[in-house]
Amino acid sequence: MKLLYYSPASYGGIADYAHEQANALAELGINVTFLCTPKYPTDRTKKYQIVPILEDIKPDKPLPNKLFKAAHYISITLANYAKLANFVEEKNFQHVLLSYVEYLAPLWSGRLRQLAKKEVVFGAIVHDPVRNFVVGPCWWHRWSIACAYSFLREAFVHEAIELDTVQPIPQLRTTVIPHGTHQFPSASKSREEMRIQLNLPLDAKVMLAFGHIRDNKNLDLVIQAMVNFQDLYLIVAGKEQSLGQKPAAFYQNLAKTLGVADRCRWEVRFIPDTEIANLFEAADITLITYSKTFHSASGVLNTAAGYRKPCLASAGESSLRSVVQKYELGIWVEPDDLDSIVNGIRRWSENLPSPQWERYFEENSWALNAKLVSHCLAGI
Repeated sequence: MKLLYYSPASYGGIADYAHEQANALAELGINVTFLCTPKYPTDRTKKYQIVPILEDIKPDKPLPNKLFKAAHYISITLANYAKLANFVEEKNFQHVLLSYVEYLAPLWSGRLRQLAKKEVVFGAIVHDPVRNFVVGPCWWHRWSIACAYSFLREAFVHEAIELDTVQPIPQLRTTVIPHGTHQFPSASKSREEMRIQLNLPLDAKVMLAFGHIRDNKNLDLVIQAMVNFQDLYLIVAGKEQSLGQKPAAFYQNLAKTLGVADRCRWEVRFIPDTEIANLFEAADITLITYSKTFHSASGVLNTAAGYRKPCLASAGESSLRSVVQKYELGIWVEPDDLDSIVNGIRRWSENLPSPQWERYFEENSWALNAKLVSHCLAGI
């Protein structure tokens, strides 16, 4: 099979997922061509061919206001989907895999529907099956969701769910696939070296909040919970998400107000692949304390699993909740609840989790992910 993988994300969880999945598909003997941007990392071991013709959604220099930012986003999004359609036609691809995104879909989905009518098979990874982030009027949001599903034959999810496609999509088949564990370079520094570098006591209990800093990760509740534990430290490592989300300064000021700032370490920046393992080496537990609005799988969980780090986790009904509880990957707490987080930290401190790592790795591999995806795309 010849497969075109459309991946406009240059970095972050979606780009990491695409890399692992494309590699696993290539290992099955599939000829994978990977459409990406010139900023996509090229230093990873990859078994697929990259074609960096897409434009990066992040502007090269700051834009002056929201109007310019919106115009830039619209321009880049439409240009990239046009390049996807052109590439499919020029290179005669019959199988295409992408991540489900509905934003502006009424403006770009038409050509993909035309290709689908010509028997091009489109599949999409639906990372966030509950599309509750509304951009624009509700009618536009609902129309966008419908348009983004309209050309798909295969939808891949990480938890059994009835997708809200707005309107009937008779040809759409939904398949549950596992989320594999991310593989990043091994640690270059020991636990002791990292704790000295971060000015952390060698015998302290250390939590790691890894990834984009976003409101729905409840970092403010974690900082409030630290007041109850005098030997508990926190590392926050990741970029600020965007405008509209609380900045890192909000959480830093909260920590100062509550008197725990001296036990917080801030790495507010993009974390290169070569530094990820070192941060997990320094920590004892990973924070994945999402709000009840989170209904997805977690890339951070599958990064932490690669280093066998248990988690303190919360979310709505989701793949994250299912796998944490099924494989005992950490302490599950009720979302958006300070007392539950405090009790969860106390339970972790008093009785360390015993995750079923080997079972988790066996039943949630990229190889199984790729096998299911390839069979569906091939019509098996």
